Amino acid sequence: MKNPDFFKDKVIIITGASSGIGLAAARLFGSFGARVAMAARRLDVLEAEAASVSSDPGRVLCVKADVSVEEDCKVLVEKTVEKFGRIDILVNNAGISMRAMFKDLDLKVIHSLMDVNFWGTVQCTKYALPWLLKSKGSVVGVISIAGYSALPARTGYSSSKYAVRGFLDTLRIEHLKDGLNVLVFAPGYTSSNVRNAALTADGTPQGSTPLEEGKLMSAEQCAMHMANALRKRKSQVILTGLGKATVLAHRLFPRLTDRLTYSFIAREADSPFK
Repeated sequence: MKNPDFFKDKVIIITGASSGIGLAAARLFGSFGARVAMAARRLDVLEAEAASVSSDPGRVLCVKADVSVEEDCKVLVEKTVEKFGRIDILVNNAGISMRAMFKDLDLKVIHSLMDVNFWGTVQCTKYALPWLLKSKGSVVGVISIAGYSALPARTGYSSSKYAVRGFLDTLRIEHLKDGLNVLVFAPGYTSSNVRNAALTADGTPQGSTPLEEGKLMSAEQCAMHMANALRKRKSQVILTGLGKATVLAHRLFPRLTDRLTYSFIAREADSPFK
């Protein structure tokens, strides 16, 4: 990466930092000399990973936080400012997925996804915003290609990611003159635990992934793309060739994209369509 010193001594909050893209980003930013606040629901996992982010414990803060709980988001920001004195970047990465047909779905599943994916982003951003405006920093929302082109059997997931994109795009316009950078970051399929933990129709985790995770973009590659986008203060990133093609096709040929997407999901192992 060019100019990794851009991140030196920056204070970066990352939610969902115990695994996947969040942990990879924490490690990457830590290697660049940033001070990192890691947030997740499992404090023991965060503390076990802290040394991989920085060998200096004074440069890493681990905070137990469920981003669906507004008070946890507020406390996360307060603890970060108390320890580091500022906030330069907020990475809203915490998220959960689902896999079930809407007709079979318990509505509590969609509530859960909106609470974590959408409200978690809104609440963390609300409390961090005064500090980000002060530093002329960046807020990131990690969404998905499913936030541009709907993914069947993932109604709650796509809805939450569309909502996050709308929220962040609006926030960007509101602060066009304030020096705030707002990045909508949309990875394609990336190797992580998100599909294993995806909720089924009754809200229980499916426990396995329908994809060959080893053939997907690694979380480390994804984190590097995020770092480059933040350094360049980009407003949007869409990753992978398939992801870019899907977004373009959805814009130009929506009906065809619907049919192709249906066929793609129908071929998944244990597809809900079957």
